[in-house]
Amino acid sequence: MGRPFAHRVKTQPLSAAQADRQGRVTRMAIARFGDAAAVTAFLNTHHGALGARPLDLAIASDEGLAAVEALMGSGAA
Repeated sequence: MGRPFAHRVKTQPLSAAQADRQGRVTRMAIARFGDAAAVTAFLNTHHGALGARPLDLAIASDEGLAAVEALMGSGAA
């Protein structure tokens, strides 16, 4: 039968700053979209204006978080 999880990619845990940015962008997306499916779709889908998935960009740096927040605040999200 094999080992179904044998090829699971190991990832590094988020740093405290990355976890904080992840929480901030998630809370803002919930406030902006309300619906869990819409929040998940926005955060996890490549966005052309950002050139990346919003969640990845927000977690990566303060500048990325600011770009995602600005996009959501502009109503263009």
